[in-house]
Amino acid sequence: MSKVLTLPGHPPGDGETLSDHIFKKIQAAIVKGEIAPGSKISEPELARQHGVSRGPLREALHRLEGQKLLVRVPHAGARVVSLSQQELSELYEIRESLEGMACRLAAERMPPAEIAELRGVLEAHERDAAFQAGLGYYQQEGDYDFHYRIVKGSGNQMLFRMLCDELYQLARMYRIQYSTTPNRPRQAYAEHHRILDAIADHDGELAEILMRRHIRASRINIEQQIAQSNLRRTEA
Repeated sequence: MSKVLTLPGHPPGDGETLSDHIFKKIQAAIVKGEIAPGSKISEPELARQHGVSRGPLREALHRLEGQKLLVRVPHAGARVVSLSQQELSELYEIRESLEGMACRLAAERMPPAEIAELRGVLEAHERDAAFQAGLGYYQQEGDYDFHYRIVKGSGNQMLFRMLCDELYQLARMYRIQYSTTPNRPRQAYAEHHRILDAIADHDGELAEILMRRHIRASRINIEQQIAQSNLRRTEA
């Protein structure tokens, strides 16, 4: 493990190693699209940019590979993942099935206090400036993420590891980058409220159906955006 060090101007948090700090910074840049899908990762350039040695940086890059955000290309090094349309559709099919199940379990298992907290999460989403301006949906992760909280509320640890560890940041990457379609943020917010109402009513069957429809709508939205982008490139 790397030692706890301070990066000039951007110190790690309490108990955070330099590798942890660099990992989070690069992770955020990839997920938000600041480092574009398919971009080649230059270790010397990242080390120079962040003022770190290659050891902590390589630890961070290895962890990003584990999150499926980076892929190793033979004889070409690491690149930011860029899923094909088929791979992206498959990711959303997995989410639709597993998050639907998680939503049903959450409706059966979440106590009233957790349901109230989940409602508070949606209220925070509505107050977000970007959402109010119609520029996109609230994008904080972990306990501020509606989907994350539902999977956590399912009480199924295997589901949690699959959806909130192995695939979480990869799914967030595409959720964020395709969340700015006109009208989609408001539609997604309304769908979230209907899902929450079903959970609050402990109607597991309805909650699962609504979550599956919600994720399917997101997949269709992404596929339409990709098709439009491909058409524009063809016409150019």
